[in-house]
Amino acid sequence: MKYSVLMLASAAAFGLAAQPSLAADYAKQTQELMKADFRSKGPATVEGVLQQDEAQKLCSAYPTPEKRPKKLAAKLEAEQLKLVKYPSDGQYMGRWQEGEKIAQNGRGMQSSDKAGAPNGGNCYACHQLSKAEISFGNIGPSLYQYGKLRGDSEAILKYTWAKLYNSQAFSACSNMPRFGHKGILDEQQLKDVMALLLDPASPVNKD
Repeated sequence: MKYSVLMLASAAAFGLAAQPSLAADYAKQTQELMKADFRSKGPATVEGVLQQDEAQKLCSAYPTPEKRPKKLAAKLEAEQLKLVKYPSDGQYMGRWQEGEKIAQNGRGMQSSDKAGAPNGGNCYACHQLSKAEISFGNIGPSLYQYGKLRGDSEAILKYTWAKLYNSQAFSACSNMPRFGHKGILDEQQLKDVMALLLDPASPVNKD
């Protein structure tokens, strides 16, 4: 990585990208440098990094909630919710045992990974899920006893699926990956993570 890329990253860290005009300049320069410095390999492609959809463009222009107009955020959430694709067979739940494996697996979409290989969800990097797991992040809220506290009504099933599929449908510019929308997890994997969160037999819902 060239020194100029590091300088841009440092500038962003000090808040120079907090204003839309500066953010646009930063994004443009970063894209030019990445095109010059990086090469696609395996599932990690330059195009995948540089091609932003409308939600990503808005979040780049307004990187902090304080600077992001509330009307724009609400519009983004409404548009992202429309993009959610619910289970093709109407069944939301898979096997929690497979969901736990996905939650523990942080591999996927890196240059060292085989193209087309299943990705992990890396859920424990940001959330507590089970009581037995002692290593977890706290960027996101604890999901321990998620199903036990919320139940499994149709409304909860649809909300949980939509949140996993496209997190920005409920929180504009969320740090949580849009697992379904971006094709990180396939439909069956999403069902398995649903089971991890909602199945009474899952370690997530055990005392």
